Amino acid sequence: MLRLSKLTDYATVILSFMAKNTAHRYSAVEVAEATGIAQPTVSKILKLLVKARVLQSARGAKGGYLLAREPEKITVATVISALEGPIALTECSESHKSCEQASGCHIQGNWHLINQKINNALESVTLADLILPVHQPDEVFIPVSSLYR
Repeated sequence: MLRLSKLTDYATVILSFMAKNTAHRYSAVEVAEATGIAQPTVSKILKLLVKARVLQSARGAKGGYLLAREPEKITVATVISALEGPIALTECSESHKSCEQASGCHIQGNWHLINQKINNALESVTLADLILPVHQPDEVFIPVSSLYR
């Protein structure tokens, strides 16, 4: 199963919260209270996002954290890479040097293709997309008669 870490999941929650008011500088305590994520975890994630240049930080009385660019320009791929490292489904997706089977493998190029497609999909979703309201379809009515065909 492909699964992102909790830190990456929490990072998307934090960034989605911050994207709703991009002009505001947020403290780690404020973000923790608003998101329900433990403050030490929030601080760790904020520092990783600053290091990856997803966020900017300023010290002092009027300091805090804010998005480094508009939500439309921050992709899910960028967030994942900031917390997880390069997006690679297999070791050979990132580098053929660390794979013991590279010399006899005839599908390594295909793994690169799959990895690229997934990366492209993640690049196509932005933070702005994540904060859009989810459209829940109206109730669907299925005629009872159709169930007995």
